[in-house]
Amino acid sequence: MLIAQISDCHVTASGTAYAQALTTEALENAVRHLNLMAPEPDIVLVTGDIADAGRKEEYEKAASILNRLKAPYLLTPGNHDHRARLRAAFPDHGYLYAEHQNAPIRYSIDAMPVRLVGLDSTRPGEHGGGLDRDDLHWLENSLQDDRPALVFMHHPPFGVGIGNMDAEPFANAHEFETILNGAPHVLRLCCGHMHRAVQRGFGGRNACIAPSTGLQLELNLTSGAPSRFMLEPGGLALHYLDERNWEPLEMVTHFGLIPGCGHSFAGPYPFFDVVSPV
Repeated sequence: MLIAQISDCHVTASGTAYAQALTTEALENAVRHLNLMAPEPDIVLVTGDIADAGRKEEYEKAASILNRLKAPYLLTPGNHDHRARLRAAFPDHGYLYAEHQNAPIRYSIDAMPVRLVGLDSTRPGEHGGGLDRDDLHWLENSLQDDRPALVFMHHPPFGVGIGNMDAEPFANAHEFETILNGAPHVLRLCCGHMHRAVQRGFGGRNACIAPSTGLQLELNLTSGAPSRFMLEPGGLALHYLDERNWEPLEMVTHFGLIPGCGHSFAGPYPFFDVVSPV
């Protein structure tokens, strides 16, 4: 089973975010890249900040691009997203439904070998994230049996050392960590928000942060790091589970770069059976 994860697309109607980043084109590159992969992903997780400003036209553009994916895909919101407009732009995604359009987006899907548990870590009007008591209670109930699971959301529940991004702590991180500590069948916690590929242990689980498809944060590990981004290549995470080897059941995560938006790299080339030019 192969689960692809993309994040922090920041799609704009004009195609450009923050006057520099060609984020809409970058999402098109990401979809093209995913469709050409061998093997193809079984499913794609999009972990938030789909739109840059939560506008209707941004979601319409994002939907027109994401609907080109060959693989099915699941969405979770980020702090740049607007729940009601996100839901409205993806009417075929029934798992997004709630009685109130502005209610948190959370769901558990058992249609694959691994349970996919999507959480809404957004706190409307705030940059930082967290989970409230209802979220935590819902999650604990969703993980009660021993079915292998992957939990995904936008905000990581821990700091990464980049000062401007760590300034707002994750609400109820300790309670969330306690739930994961009691759920050893959770194979991975997958997040976004940090615009970089990051790994850390949390709640006894391996937590992975996928890079952005369109712009990466400056890698400045100081407490006073300014809020700046780099036009590095877009990236993605690939979470691989070999269903032929269930003892012990483990998931492997790879991080990859996405060509496009001025970034290209040659290859692939074979290691063997080639004539050296020297």
